[in-house]
Amino acid sequence: MTTTASSTTSHHLSPAFPGRAPWGTASKLRAWQQGAMEKYIQEQPRDFLAVATPGAGKTTFALTLASWLLHHHVVQQVTVVAPTEHLKKQWAEAAARIGIKLDPEYSAGPLGREYHGVAVTYAGVGVRPMLHRNRCEQRKTLVILDEIHHAGDSKSWGEACLEAFEPATRRLALTGTPFRSDTNPIPFVTYEEGNDGIRRSAADYTYGYGSALNDGVVRPVIFLSYSGNMRWRTKAGDELEARLGEPMTKDAVSQAWRTALDPRGDWMPNVLRAADQRLSEVRKSIPDAGALVIATDQDSARAYAKLIREITGTKATVVLSDDSGASQRIEDFSHSDDRWMVAVRMVSEGVDVPRLAVGVYATTISTPLFFAQAVGRFVRSRRRGETASVFLPTIPMLLGFANEMEVERDHVLDKPKKEGEEEDPYAEEEKLLQEAEKQQDEDTGEQDTLPFEALESDAVFDRVLYDGAEFGMQAHPGSEEEQDYLGIPGLLEPDQVQLLLQRRQARQIAHSRKKPDTEADLLELPAERRPVVTHKELLELRKELNSLVGAYVHQSGKPHGVIHTELRRVCGGPPSAEATAGQIRERIKKVREWATRMR
Repeated sequence: MTTTASSTTSHHLSPAFPGRAPWGTASKLRAWQQGAMEKYIQEQPRDFLAVATPGAGKTTFALTLASWLLHHHVVQQVTVVAPTEHLKKQWAEAAARIGIKLDPEYSAGPLGREYHGVAVTYAGVGVRPMLHRNRCEQRKTLVILDEIHHAGDSKSWGEACLEAFEPATRRLALTGTPFRSDTNPIPFVTYEEGNDGIRRSAADYTYGYGSALNDGVVRPVIFLSYSGNMRWRTKAGDELEARLGEPMTKDAVSQAWRTALDPRGDWMPNVLRAADQRLSEVRKSIPDAGALVIATDQDSARAYAKLIREITGTKATVVLSDDSGASQRIEDFSHSDDRWMVAVRMVSEGVDVPRLAVGVYATTISTPLFFAQAVGRFVRSRRRGETASVFLPTIPMLLGFANEMEVERDHVLDKPKKEGEEEDPYAEEEKLLQEAEKQQDEDTGEQDTLPFEALESDAVFDRVLYDGAEFGMQAHPGSEEEQDYLGIPGLLEPDQVQLLLQRRQARQIAHSRKKPDTEADLLELPAERRPVVTHKELLELRKELNSLVGAYVHQSGKPHGVIHTELRRVCGGPPSAEATAGQIRERIKKVREWATRMR
């Protein structure tokens, strides 16, 4: 966030600052909530953007402020705009607890006298913007825009919000993730131009994950990453094989990822089994801890629920977004001590189930926005020492997001041109994907559905990511080494987690050194020495191969195509565009060998 436009929590205030909250709200506010309240009351702005990490308590802050504005007759009514039907009802319930009555079923006409306002969805505003504009014009209105980045989801939603709420007396925008995958401007958000000429969103108050972690407001997250060999058949009938984490083309990454998530393979059952073991360990300290699988689609969700029943012997709660009973299912799960819930998109954002402590990221959605919101479901802290555990496939992009959990981002309106962009053969594809994203709520992963057939998958414990560092050596599911990491206690202070992971890795390394090399069937290197090679690095390898082949063309007199075909014949593997980093390195080595012989 821009330093001139944002404030952060005062260091001298405790996480639960005992300030007098106005008009019958909670008796205690957290330090950041009190700080944001003080800034707002002092400045009295018409528009205010509060960015607070998921789980920090944005709802409490917004409703406390709403009660102050109503009490002091600054506004006469409140309109809350939420992303989903479930969240709309959740807002109404939270408001009722502090004496603000919102109608979550409002559709048109005059509002009942007993209500202080309404709770609606962005989609609802999109359908009838003039209805809400008329309400704002008739009475002084506070509009609370929850997760306001959704107002940039489509041009029509953004325009509808501008039309509906332009006359509002006050507008309070909230978000946990102010960045988007596209460059659609978000209504009522201020953008400031930096020294690089790029306009970024400017928040009035920021409370990031790092600050919340220091205050004990959110849990630290332990990411457990699983690799493994994937085999699939392309539309052309070619059978390809790759290891998760091995650099490959974007198409191959997409297909290997989807192969891993196929419920008929071995990857998902092994990861679900490991996650259930982790949940059992956590429940020793937190008896009601729950787990959530975030699935790509409804068929996968049902298949994962079936696997969970086979693995655990207990039924999982399945939440599908188009199911009329979805909200009630989430509510029932939240108040039970059931172990597992499986959902598609609905639980990824804003839904409050504080007992969720273990997650499985089983979706191909790969935007930083969705990832942050998904992980946000597990970080809400109820008591000091709780940890969250999220299981991931070893996909370079996801590991990057996991390592950047504490990085605060802004919504960028102007995308800088990347160095060497013109030489990137996938630049055009990136543009097409960006256009596709502008037509839908978020990147749903649907653009990755290139025709293919998943054939086979297996799972290997790969590494643990925590606080930007990586730990662990590869291990088979069910092995003593894997159990070492699954068995980390559920109640630990953040510095204890770091220390414990360092000790676990040291023990693994010591154990590995005692074994003969012939017994090492997995890569015996600690995680920090096994960097996951990115797509960009793969492009560099391909570029190096092409330049060496070009030099060998002049030396040998053979055409490019003939040399590439010969390299494939000698080294094996698919064409260069589909080859893995290991296969390209083999070809680089071979062509150098040929060039040396001809000298």
